[in-house]
Amino acid sequence: MRKTPPFVLRGCDTFVAFPPTSSQGFVIFGKNSDRPMGEKQSIRRYPPTSNNPPGMMVQCTYKSIPQAPYTHAVLLSQIDWMWGVEMGANQCGVVIGNEAVWTHEPIQSDEEPALLGMDLVRLGLERGDTAENAMNVITFLLEEHGQGGACAENDSSFTYHNSFLIADSKEAWILETADRHWAAERIVEGSRNISNGLTIRDKIDRSSSNLKEHAIERGYWDGKSTFDFAASYSDDGSLSDGRQVCGAKLLQKHESKSSLDYKAMMEILRDHDSGVCMHGGFETTASMVSELSQENKEQCRHWL
Repeated sequence: MRKTPPFVLRGCDTFVAFPPTSSQGFVIFGKNSDRPMGEKQSIRRYPPTSNNPPGMMVQCTYKSIPQAPYTHAVLLSQIDWMWGVEMGANQCGVVIGNEAVWTHEPIQSDEEPALLGMDLVRLGLERGDTAENAMNVITFLLEEHGQGGACAENDSSFTYHNSFLIADSKEAWILETADRHWAAERIVEGSRNISNGLTIRDKIDRSSSNLKEHAIERGYWDGKSTFDFAASYSDDGSLSDGRQVCGAKLLQKHESKSSLDYKAMMEILRDHDSGVCMHGGFETTASMVSELSQENKEQCRHWL
């Protein structure tokens, strides 16, 4: 049974900025990881692997899945008790962060082990050499294995679906999910942020094959009006996220000045009035900022 926590217990904010919001020639990524008070995260680097034999398995948090033939080197902010991660980067200049979202779709039963959203972040980084390819990895594994399982170490009822912000120096993808269904929006200029609600409306660049048909079957959409993913699939009360709106306003301050650099992103992540920097039962336990060069994708800098 899923638990939809009160608004004050929801957490995490992920941001990306392209020119003209960011400084010319750079993509800026940032995320605050908001987790149960006292939970620990470690900064970990895992080397690349190659020539992984057919049939090799990798043990994720709750489920083993086939290993890829090779994996990229990754720099991760990893919760100490789980295999998956809140955010990270790989050697190809791909960065990913995820968010908890609540939808009409049921959470997969614990009797059928599945992947956590945090597992999917790590798998996307290990296997994707571009933002789009990382998204392809995540959506394939989502459809193949599902998502579910306890997202807090001492609270088996705390479960959720996930949204992701996946970026490289060329583009970013907002990927939002409802069980094994998903929608994605491509971003190539300006800025975008996600928090704890679905944000993709009628601009859908990619989606799962039966997204609209399923919405009609379940009564989420009448099949006649313009299809709105967030309005159709959002759980009651989770469509409007005040913190996401506040985060967007913080980004917008830089639009006319092209002034959002890595230092400005750090200031956004430190903002208390918006709730982006969180304290209380859920608190900001880790942060990440990345600067991705559009001129040379190998010139990336990360602060964790």
